[in-house]
Amino acid sequence: MSRVGKYPVNIPAGVTVAIDGNVVTVKGKLGELSCSFDDSHVAAKVEDNKVVVTPHSQSLTARALWGTTRANINTLVKGVSEGFTKNLELVGVGYKARMEGNKLVLSLGFSHDVDFPAPEGIKISCESPTQIKVFGVDKQLVGQVAAEIRKYRKPEPYKGKGVKYEGEYIRRKEGKKK
Repeated sequence: MSRVGKYPVNIPAGVTVAIDGNVVTVKGKLGELSCSFDDSHVAAKVEDNKVVVTPHSQSLTARALWGTTRANINTLVKGVSEGFTKNLELVGVGYKARMEGNKLVLSLGFSHDVDFPAPEGIKISCESPTQIKVFGVDKQLVGQVAAEIRKYRKPEPYKGKGVKYEGEYIRRKEGKKK
């Protein structure tokens, strides 16, 4: 069983953490995030620049929520201090991406371009026509936006064409034989 919950969450300089009942609010240079936790099984408190999460009992539910709550608070702190990034790559002849204002325009081999408006709190940039960078403070939202962009044209196993995550391995299949 994981022992993630026993480690305190360090609060970096410039970040403030407020715990009000079962709601944790974290403010930093990149923004403000909050999440709630189950206070019937775990308790969280700020002690000398660290957030400490403790379970109320040794039940299976309390121990599971102990590590989960600690991980969620750590994600909030990291998000408002550093932010999260997902990088996507476009592989294929003619596959391109560009930004038009707050809208990502993708050319993915369809008869039309695909327009993807950036949601609130997410910054999308294109370093090159085949590289897309998704940045934000909310880890879940960054991953969700990257997955929605990838969903337009998933990588196929024969030539590897499509939108893939940076560093993702595409398992290749052998094509037809003569």
